[in-house]
Formats: sequence, C-alpha cells, structure tokens
Amino acid sequence: MKKNVIVIGAGGAGLVAAINAHENGANVLIITKDYSTRSQTCMAQGGINAALSNAGEDSIEAHIQNTLKSAHGLANEDAVRFMCQEAPNAIKWLDSIGVPFSRTSESKIAQRTLGGASAPRACYAQDYTGLKILHTLYDKCLSLNIEILNERYLLECITDKNDNEESYVCGVSVLNKRSGEIEVYESPSVIIATGGYSRIYHTHSTNAVGSSGDGIVAALRAGARVSDMEFVQFHPTAMKNSAILISESARGAGGYLLNSKGHRFTNELAPRDEVARAIDDEILKGEEIFLDIRHLGEEFINRELPQERKLAKLYEDIDPVSELIPIKPVAHYTMGGIEVDENSKTVIDGLYAVGECANHKVHGANRLGGNSLLELIVFGKQVGENATKYAFKQNNDISRGVDISAKSSDEFIIKIKEYTNEIDFYQKQKFIGDLFYLHVAIKRDKGILEYVLQDVEKLLEELPKMGVSDKSKIYNTNLIEFLEFKNMLELSRLVLLGAISRDESRGAHFRVDIPKENNEEFKAHSIIDRDGSVSYEN
Repeated sequence: MKKNVIVIGAGGAGLVAAINAHENGANVLIITKDYSTRSQTCMAQGGINAALSNAGEDSIEAHIQNTLKSAHGLANEDAVRFMCQEAPNAIKWLDSIGVPFSRTSESKIAQRTLGGASAPRACYAQDYTGLKILHTLYDKCLSLNIEILNERYLLECITDKNDNEESYVCGVSVLNKRSGEIEVYESPSVIIATGGYSRIYHTHSTNAVGSSGDGIVAALRAGARVSDMEFVQFHPTAMKNSAILISESARGAGGYLLNSKGHRFTNELAPRDEVARAIDDEILKGEEIFLDIRHLGEEFINRELPQERKLAKLYEDIDPVSELIPIKPVAHYTMGGIEVDENSKTVIDGLYAVGECANHKVHGANRLGGNSLLELIVFGKQVGENATKYAFKQNNDISRGVDISAKSSDEFIIKIKEYTNEIDFYQKQKFIGDLFYLHVAIKRDKGILEYVLQDVEKLLEELPKMGVSDKSKIYNTNLIEFLEFKNMLELSRLVLLGAISRDESRGAHFRVDIPKENNEEFKAHSIIDRDGSVSYEN
C-alpha cells in the first residue's frame, strides 16, 4: 500500500509526527537509519518545559519571555508563543499515553528549574526524561501498528516540478543497510526528522555517532534552504575525558561549578551560552573545572539523579556522592537547520521538517534548557496534522504520474564505490572534529575561521581520494560512515559560512574579534541556499 505520509527519522520528533499523522487518518511509514531507541532524544535528560506551577509560581508569559531572552533577539515571537501556550497540552498528552513523570507528594507532575528559567518549569522523569518519553512514544507507535523500517539510510528526497516550475516532493530513496540495495518509497508528504549535526565535532560532542545531519543535506540538495547554521550550543557539563553528558538537572537540583581552587565562579543556572563561556574562561586561565553535587546527599542523588551517578562511575570512575566530577563544555545541540514556515513546511511543497534538523525559529541564538523536548512534541503534532492534510489534498494521486526510480541514487553509490581510498577519511573526520573544537566552538575569530574553511573546502575537493575500502553490499558500514562523513563535511562548510558572515557576537556564536551584538545588521536569520550564498532575513 502506498503511504500518505513518510517520516524520515524515529526519534521523538519523528514518532510524534507519525502518531499524529496516523490519528488524522494517514497511512504512515517511518524510515530510520538505526533504531528508534538509539535516538538522540534519549540524551535530553533534564526535563520538558511547561508552565504548570506545580513547584512554584509560574506563567506561560514568563516561559515566553525566558525563551525570547535566551534566544538573543533571533526567535520568532509568534512561534515561541505558540510553543509555550501549547506546552501544558503537550504535557497532558504525554501523561495520558503513559510517560512516567516524577511526582510531588500531592501526585502532581514534579518540576525543576533549568538554566535561564525564572521558575521550576521542567517536568521530568528522574534524569531519564528524554529516554522515558521516547520509549513511551515508541510503544504508542507499536500499539497503532505504524510501520517502521529500520536500517535504511536516506540518500535523496525525490522531487519534481509542476507547470509553474514549483518543486514538490514525490518520495525518497534510501540505502538498505542490510541488503545494500537502493529502495524507493513514494509519498506526497515527507517529514524530515533526522536530528542535528553536532557530530561534526566528532568526539567533542554529547551526540551519538549518527548525528551527522543527513536529512538537512538531503533537503538542501532537493532545493530547501537552511538557516542559522552557525549557532551550535555547547553544553557546559560534559565529563572531561568521555564527553558524556551530565544533565543540567544536576545544576537545577543545586549542583555547584568549581574551579581548581574550589571557587564558584559563575551563576550555574544562567543560560548555557553564558555558563559555557565562563567555564572556557577558567580553562584558559589553567583551571580545571568540576561539578560538585556531593552536598545533595546520596539519598537525593539515587532518587533524582541516578543516571548521572551511574554515568560518572562507568565513564570516569568517579562517584559523585563523594567526589567531584571533572567536566568541560562540548557540542550538544544545533539551533540551525532546515528552514520551515509556520506550518513546518519547507519551500518545497509536501516536504516538511521537525525537531533538531528543522529551524522553527524558537531557539534563536541559544536554546533554553528544557525547550528541545517541548519543541518536538508541539511541532511534531503540528507537522503530522499538516502533512496529512496536504497529502489528502492531492487526492491520493501519490506519484502525480511521475516516474519514480532509484536510477540517480544507484549511480551515486556506484560512483562513490569507484573512489580511490588513498586518503583515510576516518583520520580526516577526527582532524575536522578537533579543528572545530579548537576554532569553531565557544569562541571564534574571523581570520581563523577563514583558514578552517579552506581546510574544509580542500577536503571536499579530495573526497574522490577518500573512498571506501569495503566494496561489498551487505552491511557495508564503511560505506555508510563515508556517506555520513561527506554530509558532515558539507555541513561544516555551511557552519563556517554562517560564522564568517555574521560579524558580531550573539548567543552561542561568540566572535572574539567582534564581542558585541550588532542589532542594526545582524538581528536577523542567516539563510544559506544550495549554492552557498548567505543572506539575512527577519
């Protein structure tokens, strides 16, 4: 049976979109390159924001203003208002489908304060919030018999043009990782929900290895636009040696940030960009930085922060009940992504995007902690409904008479396999990750950024020399990893183009050569087209 809606990605955003498309009458297919339970949604440990006032006085307006302030003037106020106003309904829905939120003594959903919030607003499930939400959504999809195809790698969003030369999506081509065959799936509505691109920083990221921005690159190649690619959020508290995330919930619960002298040097609950820069300043002075939750006590840590204790023991051989946790900031979340309108639609008819791969303009220059999970629930519901409505408007004429074939994708894979492998792309991937962590991270300088761009462009030119050594078809992980590397190189170029063009400092984009905001020229979103040109739009 042909599908009304195809969802690419099975993280939180993709699952919410699929559930809502199904409940609006669509035949839905989810396609994912790994498995849903490996999604990056699992790493959103701290909580999901909603002004419920269960743990202190709060309001939707306060949530809106906190979000706008954190965004440093780049958020779309209408989109922010929509998200914050829908937040209580999002929590109510999650509660109704079985998310096991932590509770107060009065059986209300428990809430804690995260950075940049004026009230305890983040609803949580211990420090497993994203994981619990993801598993509940996955169970819901299974109960609805929504079809999920695992281990399919997105190659292309297939498009055509109407009589007015306007592009519309027809379907997608994917590489079946198990068989090595190219598969084509037709649909009038395609939702990209493939996550962000923080893995361009390689090991200097909290993200899983699959966070390579594949959906963003595929959408761009199809003719979509991307925006705000220069804004990459660095989480202040990843463990020093492993880059494993220690949730903001640890600071929300009262954890301290200490330097080598044992001094607290910043407001632990300031917005993430401010805290990350404060830590970086201390590191540049030669200080080591630690997170201290010892004073919270073993009973509290085991009850409210069990995962943080387990992770510290497993990856750093540290027991935070009695020891300091050595930490550093690493890449965590990408605010930029596929440009979408108020309906979650790209400039291509039928092509939608949601979650971290999309730019709904609710995070701006710096995401407020607790808003990422909220975004995927609110806009996941919206995009599922809108993609279904669009599909039904096409009168179920899914292919519109277009000859959908795998020919171009087949030719692409054949060409890749003909590349030589005289250069080891794994080494180059590490090289770019290290280079980005040094020079395209918390603090940036235009002159150095331009040199890094030259390195990236040289590697893009040398791709035909970095081919795969494994020419087989079945489970060719070497090929998949090369395709991911290729996409990450292209995204690295876009991040640099945005960072070089934005001659100011704003939120997560801090230029040491121009350390102030320039509202006259740059209080606007950077837009990058397929040809790499950068423009600014409000």
